[in-house]
Amino acid sequence: MKTKSSRTATRQGQRVRNSFECTALVLQGGGALGSYQAGVYQALAEADVHLDWVAGISIGAINSALIAGNPPQDRVEKLRGFWERITANPLLDWAVSTEHLPKSELARGLFNQFSAGLALINGAAGFFSPHTPISLFRYDGSIAVASFYDTSDLKATLEHFIDFDLINRKQIRLSVGAVNVRTGNFTYFDNATHVIEPEHIMASGSLPPGFSATEIGGEFYWDGGLISNTPLQWLAESEPRRDTLAFQVDLWAAEGDVPKNLMEVATRQKEIQYSSRTRAISNDFKYRQRIRGALANLLPKLPPELQNTEDAQLLKGIADHKVYNLVQLIYRSRSYEGSSKDFEFSRLTMKDHWKAGYEDAAKTLKHEEIFDRPVGPYGVAAFDFLK
Repeated sequence: MKTKSSRTATRQGQRVRNSFECTALVLQGGGALGSYQAGVYQALAEADVHLDWVAGISIGAINSALIAGNPPQDRVEKLRGFWERITANPLLDWAVSTEHLPKSELARGLFNQFSAGLALINGAAGFFSPHTPISLFRYDGSIAVASFYDTSDLKATLEHFIDFDLINRKQIRLSVGAVNVRTGNFTYFDNATHVIEPEHIMASGSLPPGFSATEIGGEFYWDGGLISNTPLQWLAESEPRRDTLAFQVDLWAAEGDVPKNLMEVATRQKEIQYSSRTRAISNDFKYRQRIRGALANLLPKLPPELQNTEDAQLLKGIADHKVYNLVQLIYRSRSYEGSSKDFEFSRLTMKDHWKAGYEDAAKTLKHEEIFDRPVGPYGVAAFDFLK
């Protein structure tokens, strides 16, 4: 017998499939904040929301690959295994297991700063480790030492938790963004057009100067967040266009308080830097969608002698009535997290972020209007229930 919650989940999943041709999950970069996205995915899975497409930048690319590279019934377990692996720290785990937990915001802030300091000095298990001083300062023309940290452990971690053969069977579309170091151009590695390997995922998260560029096919790539920290634009521009329900999960909030000290300045700077492109792309997407809908309405009304002109044919290529629902879930950080929140890899904080993502997604999924096709002439609706 199905429980009430499972019946609700099945109903939600069926509504999505009846209303939209594609359900997508769009994941922003944000380092250690990325377990928030894992919590969001867990809530989506429990609500029977089946994904057709996952797209990510940086840590969002890793989470996307963990989803696309595992069968649905194993995805949450593999996400949790990855995040527990990279937040394994004997000293901090001891503090948590013996309940030496921070009881106030001040104490928690000090704990987080200490944890972030450990990551700077020692790296994160199964993810990155510091170069030795000798290799850090030597010059031998090697790309591998043109960074503070070595990410070779990450490849083994990805191969352990991700089935790349499954990704390349294209049961779910995967797109990850990176920047070509030589040309400065943005590149998407997409299993619709590429054979995806661990290096493609690592390239999307190769943020300088911490991490060195990743070589693929004789070219070198850095973190896609250098140009755009969200893959929403790729989702909007890729062909063929389909009626789409997109869950856009951002790790940096555009809105925030005016900083009152240097620590708050550093935090606010990061938030604006990494969220601004997301906001701009979201606004541009809605504007483009309005143009597409307006053209689709207008072109059939042209007189016959104009409909077959070169200009009209060009406009027909971008005109359509495809619809999009954009459901935004934005992580709002706690006051004690500070500017180091993207490299604070404690198990305690990882669980906090995961729980926040799960609860935010569960709250959002209660608003059943997100499963309904948008009304109006332009075919786009945006939702943010977490403000």
